[in-house]
Amino acid sequence: MKGRTIIQIVLGLVIVGLAVLLYNSIQKPMRFDNEYTKRRDACAEKLKSIRTLEDAYKLTYGRYCGSFDTLFNRLMNEDSMKVVSKVINYDKIPADVDINEIPELEGVKKGYISRVEVFVNPIAKLREDGKLPIIDANGYTHQLTDEEILNLRYVPYPKGEKNEFELKAAMLEKSGLMVPVFECKVPLEVLLSDMDHQSVLNKIAEINEVKGRYAGWKVGDLNQAVTDGNFE
Repeated sequence: MKGRTIIQIVLGLVIVGLAVLLYNSIQKPMRFDNEYTKRRDACAEKLKSIRTLEDAYKLTYGRYCGSFDTLFNRLMNEDSMKVVSKVINYDKIPADVDINEIPELEGVKKGYISRVEVFVNPIAKLREDGKLPIIDANGYTHQLTDEEILNLRYVPYPKGEKNEFELKAAMLEKSGLMVPVFECKVPLEVLLSDMDHQSVLNKIAEINEVKGRYAGWKVGDLNQAVTDGNFE
């Protein structure tokens, strides 16, 4: 009886062990996919902000920038973005004219309105227009601070490491014209370097099976004049 009891206990432990192994084998790919998605979304938010800065740089300087140092320094420290400001010349408006009732172009032609070109700080203008949003840990949205802008260059994972996104810019010939292009990206082997190695290799192999897909996350492309992200 004693021997039979021991066998039953051993079998029970074996069954429990097999159940745990089966559970982990099911949960492992699910945990990987959840973490993969979380890291993709974190990268996407940074890459979209970098694209916004690159678009502002191109609007200001006529081309994209291939250096984070130059990109941040010029956009943050120079009053270089040209904007058109509308000035209402109240002293020239007849008493019987309501400036709010006439089209702006007509007001300009009659001298009631002047358009003045001024140069402003690109980052300040982006914040004013609400184009640098970020959601904090409490779920509130605010415009990126200077410190957060400077940290855009760093890949969000693995935590504690300071891997940088790869940033390049060039001029591309298209239909006889030179068109500015840029590309900012991070390969999966960098973003997922602290995760299960075999799972990462499997994911990269899966992506590489599709011709033209990049095994990582990026915005822009050095080979075509687009600024889309492959996460969109």
